Amino acid sequence: MAFIFEEPSRTFGEYLLVPGYSSAECIPSNVSLRTPVVKFKKGEESPVMLNIPLVSAIMQSVSDDNMAIALAKEGGMSFIYGSQSVESEAQMVMRVKNYKAGFVISDSNVKPDDTLQTILDLKERNGHSTVAVTEDGTANGKLLGIVTSRDYRVSRMELNEKVRDFMTPFEKLICAPENTSLKEANDIIWEHKLNSLPLIDDKQNLKYLVFRKDYSTHKENANELLDGSKRYMVGAGINTRDYAERVPALVEAGADVLCIDSSEGFSEWQKRTIAYIRENYGDTVKVGAGNVVDREGFLFLAEAGADFVKVGIGGGSICITREQKGIGRGQATALIDVCKARDEYFEKTGVYVPVCSDGGIVHDYHMTLALAMGADFIMLGRYFSRFDESPTNKVNINGSYMKEYWGEGSNRARNWQRYDLGGASKLSFEEGVDSYVPYAGSLKDNVTQSLAKVRSTMCNCGVLSIPELQKNAKLTLVSSTSIVEGGAHDVVLKDNKTIG
Repeated sequence: MAFIFEEPSRTFGEYLLVPGYSSAECIPSNVSLRTPVVKFKKGEESPVMLNIPLVSAIMQSVSDDNMAIALAKEGGMSFIYGSQSVESEAQMVMRVKNYKAGFVISDSNVKPDDTLQTILDLKERNGHSTVAVTEDGTANGKLLGIVTSRDYRVSRMELNEKVRDFMTPFEKLICAPENTSLKEANDIIWEHKLNSLPLIDDKQNLKYLVFRKDYSTHKENANELLDGSKRYMVGAGINTRDYAERVPALVEAGADVLCIDSSEGFSEWQKRTIAYIRENYGDTVKVGAGNVVDREGFLFLAEAGADFVKVGIGGGSICITREQKGIGRGQATALIDVCKARDEYFEKTGVYVPVCSDGGIVHDYHMTLALAMGADFIMLGRYFSRFDESPTNKVNINGSYMKEYWGEGSNRARNWQRYDLGGASKLSFEEGVDSYVPYAGSLKDNVTQSLAKVRSTMCNCGVLSIPELQKNAKLTLVSSTSIVEGGAHDVVLKDNKTIG
């Protein structure tokens, strides 16, 4: 007879934290959100630590090099999506590792024969008012001019007017050599009252732009996540099919952590992938595995040599695995079960294998609940997909700005490699949807606000670190009635909407 769990599986929305004693030291500025990413032995520190417990999901619509740089500035880490060519993924990793804080590779570029409409379209898509005019329209082409909002007036110009006719030409630009330091660049900016300074090579090819506003922004990033060479840290997704080609390329590109991207991780295929990495790289290459939802799945991957284990099947906002296949488990229950196994494994072996909670986060307070239930860090897709830094288009839908967001299990992603189906070479049915999410602005603003809530709640619980929260948190199940009670109710809001 099949084994049947007696208790129902539950979601984060069915729990609340019960406050604990808060001493005078329990203030948000004293809270540390530092947390381990990969396994370590008792008495030691993990060789890879996050400054905030957030990583972005291994998804085409979420994690590219721009997202990775933005999140590393805040102290988190992105896992570059693996559903692309090996060369393309490695290049994204290299762009993150080679990124020089304050030196921006231009992502708004046109050719001189493009039109004012092209400029306006770029500004709508990227939100940037500075556009580089290069000979071939690429980020590193020969610089011919710059267009800013001061160079045109839409009301007085034709949309088909050529860029060459209204750009500020190269001869009138103040530029600097590509080896200019950030301090020297900013001295030039202030001396000449510039908003931006192009850095070029000896053939007039554009290398970077340095912006006046970015200097102060860089100084504000005290929490940024850096490796031993002061480069931003970045993760990368791999699969169980082409790992023999993909892993060496990503390691050479400088990826700090790898993660097997799979819909279900309790499989021989993941064990083989980890074994390949251990055989060829020993413990120097760090690799996470998953996803699993119970004790047995965790122990399998921990014993296979995984550096961290990812928890969650079917809980993502664009995931329909449960609906299509009838497998999965409520994220809260899965997380509690796996973290209990993690703690028992630590007691038995002296090896701590961090747990990543992947999916099920709807509200900011769910982040704190996930950490309290034992997660060391949280992987988020929908959350990060809403921001300027995600790689998808911002579109206007019925008067509201939205961002495109699709699952790796959708036909749009065509990521059949993440499904351990033996000889399959395509998706036979979808396990994800293609959708929109409300546009939310910049990553920095949103992450700052979300983590302010986490820190405040931790203070209410009387703890100042994630390990303390995991040890001392008290959680309670809530009824459907108390969920209603927890929001605004029995009032008439000022927009004349009645909440009963």
